[in-house]
Amino acid sequence: MNVMPELLPAIRSAETLRQMSLTDLKRLAEEIREVLCNLLSTRSAHFASNLGVIELCLALHSVFDFRHDRLIWDTGHQIYPHKLVTGRYPEFHSIRSKGGLMGYPNPAESPYDLFMTGHAGCSISTLLGVHVGDALHGSPERHAVAVIGDGAFPSGIVFEAMNNVGGMKKKILMILNDNKMSICPRVGGLASYLDRLRTNPLYTGLKTEVVRALNKMPVLGDPAERFLAQLKEGIKAGLHGGMLFEDLGFRYIGPIDGHNIGVLRKYLQMVKQLADPVLLHVVTEKGHGYQPAAEDPVYFHTPPAFSAAESPGAHSRAASQRSYTEVIRDAILARMQADPATVVMTAAMCQGNKLEPVRDAFPDRFFDTGICESHTVAFAAGLAKTGLRPIVDIYSTFLQRAYDQIFQEVSLQNLPVLFTLDRAGLTGPDGPTHHGVFDLVYLRAFPHLVVMAPGDARDAELMLAFALQLDTPASIRYPKASAPVVSREVAPIELGRAEILRWGTDGTILCCGGLLDDCLRAANTLRLEGLDVGVVNARFAKPLDHAVIARAIQETGFVLTVEEGTLLGGFGSAVLESAADRGLDTSRVRRVGIPDQYIEHGERAELLADLRLDASGLAATCREIAACLPLHHYHDGSPQALEPQEQRRP
Repeated sequence: MNVMPELLPAIRSAETLRQMSLTDLKRLAEEIREVLCNLLSTRSAHFASNLGVIELCLALHSVFDFRHDRLIWDTGHQIYPHKLVTGRYPEFHSIRSKGGLMGYPNPAESPYDLFMTGHAGCSISTLLGVHVGDALHGSPERHAVAVIGDGAFPSGIVFEAMNNVGGMKKKILMILNDNKMSICPRVGGLASYLDRLRTNPLYTGLKTEVVRALNKMPVLGDPAERFLAQLKEGIKAGLHGGMLFEDLGFRYIGPIDGHNIGVLRKYLQMVKQLADPVLLHVVTEKGHGYQPAAEDPVYFHTPPAFSAAESPGAHSRAASQRSYTEVIRDAILARMQADPATVVMTAAMCQGNKLEPVRDAFPDRFFDTGICESHTVAFAAGLAKTGLRPIVDIYSTFLQRAYDQIFQEVSLQNLPVLFTLDRAGLTGPDGPTHHGVFDLVYLRAFPHLVVMAPGDARDAELMLAFALQLDTPASIRYPKASAPVVSREVAPIELGRAEILRWGTDGTILCCGGLLDDCLRAANTLRLEGLDVGVVNARFAKPLDHAVIARAIQETGFVLTVEEGTLLGGFGSAVLESAADRGLDTSRVRRVGIPDQYIEHGERAELLADLRLDASGLAATCREIAACLPLHHYHDGSPQALEPQEQRRP
């Protein structure tokens, strides 16, 4: 049911929470849950993770003053309660929609958002920098708090930062939000370690000053007798607990109930008084307060919008049109069935990459490494060294975190690791932290590495089989979108060979990747207007089909390169490099793609339209180019367009 909140509309700043009673904070938590549930009636959004941190968020803002103190939410997808209590409730209905609030922290929206976070594990490093900077600027009294989930916690950069913080003995509060999940259930030895800590009723590090500080704190929402009994039993049970963190220089405190606002406030008030780095272990339930989400937090991480007919406890899993993700997944599964040397790995994105069928069918050849992309790529290199054929299935934007390992462990060794880059291009409502627009640039610079981009579903299937036959590293990039099937007689995949779908006389569109269908629709529109524009499915960003590029530049009126990636250093740049190296006239070559700026969030179709990368925009660009250039400008004067089969190689 939709009940209008009473407390939320009055909150203009989180300062209000510092004056609220425990009873009102509990009421506010229920109002926030209702608002989050109502949001899903309008759009897909991060859901279960936000339900799990409501009480923690309220406790933090009721104890600290983050207009002055520092707060970073690691990864940032659990930012919704924080936005609601920092003056953004009136705009909250717009979250993740074009022109509305961002689904991640955004300093442009509020001074309460310190960093635009979207990748896991960096909060401790950046918080240490801010804290040290504050001290050097003469404000050492500012408290510094980071909230990091147990899914992000195993990231290598977290332990690099903890090593530095512990060595410097800086007063940093690191709150470990432990809900046994990342997007999927967490994995690895550290997960087992946290599970053992969760079994302890209470562990305070056995330091007398901690006990003394606790005794000074008023008990909020937990009877004093029960608390002291827990403390006594916790000391017995926790003789060996938390030692990993203690040895790194952190005072380990917990685990404590992350849904008891009174207890959370008590501990937060206590740790404010401690001078050492502190790791406060908070146990929460992902999806807390909404039973379907609590029972199925994987599905409810970012569920589709509820339909109007759905009851609050129901959710639909109806399949949509087959996506590139599913096409690649099915091709991987088929390959693993046919070839026992093929293995696949992902970095905590089994659900996002829809790899559950692969994991279930081949548990011994499927590896989820957690949010540890650098390790994943180096691990894959080791597998390839033994003769296996590893597939590294990671989002484009997350693979950036393994740049050095792509260079050092894979490319430099010339090992046949295949990178399948999901979410290449514009990812829509997730915004600039997740748009995968840089991979063409950062991959094509590496020697040996083959860079491919399918134009449709059939391309994707063929490319995966082709890549796994190469003796070199390779990558396949594809968007977060449905995978069309372009009607044609599909040419076989050959290294560095483009596929000519239509040869025109007035111009040529060279398309690299998932916008091929839009390019064809644009060409069809232009043909009806009397403008004969050809379409080439480039397939490869490296190696390029230099012969087709040269013929298009020499024999057609103009060339338009199209890519769903950054223009600086991308496919269009590669085409210009090819032409320049061959001494060709590039004055009639134009490029469209992602400009030199970060693209805000919105539906992918909206963003493509804004950038003129949809069929309508591409047709308009071709018209503008044609209006400024003499047409039928052939190198040999021939008035005839060449047929596709004649264009294979000169």
